[in-house]
Amino acid sequence: MPATTQDTAVSSGKITRVFIYLVLLLSALFYLLPFFVMMVNSLKPLDEITGGNMMALPETWTIEPWLKAWSTAQIGVEATGLKPYFLNSILMVVPAVVISTGLGALNGYVLTKWRFRGDTILFGLLLFSCFIPFQIVLIPMATILGKIGLAGSIPGLVLVHVVYGVGFTTLYYRNYYASFPTELVRAAMIDGAGFFRIFWRIMLPVSGPITVVSVIWQFTNVWNDFLFGASFGGQTQPMTVALNNLVQSSTGVKEYNVHFAGAILAALPTLLVYIVAGRYFVRGLMAGSVKG
Repeated sequence: MPATTQDTAVSSGKITRVFIYLVLLLSALFYLLPFFVMMVNSLKPLDEITGGNMMALPETWTIEPWLKAWSTAQIGVEATGLKPYFLNSILMVVPAVVISTGLGALNGYVLTKWRFRGDTILFGLLLFSCFIPFQIVLIPMATILGKIGLAGSIPGLVLVHVVYGVGFTTLYYRNYYASFPTELVRAAMIDGAGFFRIFWRIMLPVSGPITVVSVIWQFTNVWNDFLFGASFGGQTQPMTVALNNLVQSSTGVKEYNVHFAGAILAALPTLLVYIVAGRYFVRGLMAGSVKG
């Protein structure tokens, strides 16, 4: 390649790279702007916010809105803050994620390594459940929860999210295990390993990437859910419902700084999950996307 042509290609490549970085930077600024506004105003006294210029940095820095949102803010008719509802969300999310992920792993294992007549139809029905709108299942789910005595309780919310999430986790694990060599499973069977021993000793140790995908997906969906929490939570409502009640509270002055702090507190767990494990999310999805 002539030197002139090579220099032109290098120059063109630099211009393209600068353009791409500029677009990415502008996109990042666009998406981070609401978070910046929330964070800055959550650290201001209320009179600075009502005085205008919400984009400015605080003249007086304070964490009082955060403390109030956590422990003493008016949530509906009670001044409990978000703390008890945060604990409700933890008690709901952890078992729901663990159970739905475990069931999805078992389902994916059976549907790929222990094939049976009609397994494709069963997988299709599970896959169909992923596309059922939340609103359609509200009345049937409320009826079932009432009959089994779990209405208005955290176990009832756990059951709802497990039932709704197992279709997604099955899809992830089924696609992931489809690329795993079946010969290894057959060799283990010849050596005398049973169903659960093969699953525990062979399949689970190689399931790290897809497990991260399943956990992130389920954690985000369950934590951010509002409809099921508002419909079936009763006195054990999760964080998202409490945040709505905080913002909609009509007693006294609208404390926007407290609202901003509460919104960040509600979003913080999912934000931390993506920061810690987000880089594995796409990697896990791609790991099971191609067979062979």
